[in-house]
Amino acid sequence: MSYVNQSPTLNITSEQKYQGLLERVLFSTLIGMPCCVFLFINGTMLFTLRSKSVFRETSRYILLYNLLYGDTVLLALSQLLYILAACRIMPTYPECGVLVMLSSLTNQISPLTLVVMCLERYVAVCYPLRHGSIVTIRNTAVAIIVVWTFSSLNVLIRVVLLLDFPFSDLESLQMTDVCSDIAMFLSPMSDIYDKAYTGFVFTSAGVAVIFSYISVMIAARSASTDKASARKARNTLLLHLVQLGLTLLSTLYTSIVVSLSKTLHRVIIGRIKSFFYVFIYIFPRCLSSLIYGLRDQTIRSVLMYHLCCRLKLSRPGKG
Repeated sequence: MSYVNQSPTLNITSEQKYQGLLERVLFSTLIGMPCCVFLFINGTMLFTLRSKSVFRETSRYILLYNLLYGDTVLLALSQLLYILAACRIMPTYPECGVLVMLSSLTNQISPLTLVVMCLERYVAVCYPLRHGSIVTIRNTAVAIIVVWTFSSLNVLIRVVLLLDFPFSDLESLQMTDVCSDIAMFLSPMSDIYDKAYTGFVFTSAGVAVIFSYISVMIAARSASTDKASARKARNTLLLHLVQLGLTLLSTLYTSIVVSLSKTLHRVIIGRIKSFFYVFIYIFPRCLSSLIYGLRDQTIRSVLMYHLCCRLKLSRPGKG
């Protein structure tokens, strides 16, 4: 009799587990396929930017390579973390810490590099005669080093804050939840620092890009400015502004999810995290290759050549 009473509950539990598994497989497939496609496109774009000397010796293409490199690494790390979460694989705290810190490092590269790229366009339009002396290969390399140093400093501070957590009091270093940046907020100070750093980057980057866009618009009305160049730079800055806005939203991702997790069910939070992952992490990281791969005629011809060659090589020969 006891078995008869428990069987409906067991059936419901089994059905819920099956639905949960089916949902995870569906989400993983829908998210994984476009992610792999854009990893292939970004990888081809990176190869394209190293294939010709004009790309290796022009500051804007060097900055684009740095942006794409950070986006591609972040895309790969994010997909790895998503697969671990979907498969319910629980790593240890040190393993998760390495993945999260690398993800945090590359996540900060995009907004900072976009700011440098916007300032480069600002100098090109507003100070065309001094552009060659200001935006040199050496100065571009220095700017990239500063971007990576600033991002690495942020990661180093987060690691130092993690060291204050009493890991020795834990029975095991094995995590009981999925690996994510939220799971690594083990102390209140880490959360406070993340919010302060996010606010600083969001405000500083936003002000820099908006200032560049307004300055280019003002310069475009000047009679001494090349109208076509100014219009192209204005459109590029506008796209960068949209891209920067989406990228900076990823810095707010943790704060949004933490706030929602206090009021919503765990299943709903999982779906919201999947939605945010697509539109905040994947989509902005794919815009760079689309913006430059389609709009820049110099890159477009070489990129299409390499893409077509790789597609042909992937097919078996007819003869």
